[in-house]
Amino acid sequence: MTFSVGTVDELEGIVGAAHVRRDTVVGDVAVAGGAATLVAPGSAEEVADVVAWCYDHDVAMVPVGGRSGLAGGAAVLDPDAVAIALDRLDAVRSFEPELWRMEAEAGVTTHTVARRARESGLYLPPDPGAPEQSHLGGMIATNAGGPHAFKYGVTGDWVTGVEAVLAPGELVRLGGPVRKDVAGYDLRGLLVGSEGTLGVITAAWLRLVPAPEVQLPVVAAYRGTRAGCAAVLRVLAAGILPAAIEFLDVPTMDAAGGAFPGGPLRGFVVLAEADGSAAEAARVRDELREALAEGAERIHAPQQLGAVRDLWRWREGVSLGVTAARGAKLSEDIAVPVDRLADAIEETVAIGARHDLDACSWGHAGDGNIHATFMLDAGDADQRARADAAAGELFDLAVALGGTISGEHGIGVLKAGRLAQQWAPAAVAAQQAVKAALDPKGLLNPGKKV
Repeated sequence: MTFSVGTVDELEGIVGAAHVRRDTVVGDVAVAGGAATLVAPGSAEEVADVVAWCYDHDVAMVPVGGRSGLAGGAAVLDPDAVAIALDRLDAVRSFEPELWRMEAEAGVTTHTVARRARESGLYLPPDPGAPEQSHLGGMIATNAGGPHAFKYGVTGDWVTGVEAVLAPGELVRLGGPVRKDVAGYDLRGLLVGSEGTLGVITAAWLRLVPAPEVQLPVVAAYRGTRAGCAAVLRVLAAGILPAAIEFLDVPTMDAAGGAFPGGPLRGFVVLAEADGSAAEAARVRDELREALAEGAERIHAPQQLGAVRDLWRWREGVSLGVTAARGAKLSEDIAVPVDRLADAIEETVAIGARHDLDACSWGHAGDGNIHATFMLDAGDADQRARADAAAGELFDLAVALGGTISGEHGIGVLKAGRLAQQWAPAAVAAQQAVKAALDPKGLLNPGKKV
């Protein structure tokens, strides 16, 4: 439908005039084809009323959180859509540290959740990045991971229940503060990672764990990819369980290694971390040093809290360092079996070369999760077109190696329609059937995921 003053008035009647506006930009992303109506409900009940209005009027809707996603999941593709901004749902409804649990609304930042937990000696391990910007709702909608997913798992492993609005505007609660629940189909698990295509998440119950007493990283640099990936496999074969085991390939370190907090560092780098009690972390740290030492040209193992923080701050800034090398980049998120990690890293560079682009990769080695990146000159449309073609080859590579086209960022709009590269027709049809069952009009974040 085309929006008129009357229809905007109806939405203003639900959330208040101050919380409805028309805009050509949602977050930092231009609306395709014009301006969208941005609605900011102040409660889960108002979200339900907005969804009901959209369903009654056949209007597409796009849930919008902190706008920090990397796959375009919150991009508005239809100027007649309603963008449902969840920023005002920012309450921690309950926090019971003695029971290791929290209930928080979708608009709470991931930094707030982590800070509140830490202040009481607790820990929520998933870390999607951009903590001051990213929201809990988006973290759940993409089933975000991060560096410590190797030991602790992804977001869905820490969500015991969700509150969500389902079509045609029903507010439901699936799961809750209980840690075990097999009473019905796992609808909670279905909404986690659904990228807003099956419902609008408004709140969640989270389980927490006592924070580790100590975190001790070990960084090892190698001459090349094969030596570094062999070190990762040695860690696994030795039965060592680090909290994180990251990698940064040679071209990545060429771009970002100059700012390494232990002094400029080059080569293929493996960053692992031991955590737990002081005694446990020290034992695992020593085991990591031994396993990583073979073939390493340099070992760096900071112990002071400030030095450890500096190291992870540098790791979080690697993407910016790579971007600065040429002014822009196209990064894609694939995952492969860990024993094929070296093949994927080397082939990423080869794919870039075939398209006359510099390429590099870094990511979560223990999970085989690769942020494969093609470096671009900002504003060069031809390079961007070649990078898009290279990304298509990258997805084919991931599938050929037994992996997936997305390890943690989601499908969004950037990879929409590509599931057929990975899954058999019957499997894709099953996903489409789930979508049709929960969103029969196809109005929830259309053009994404499936």
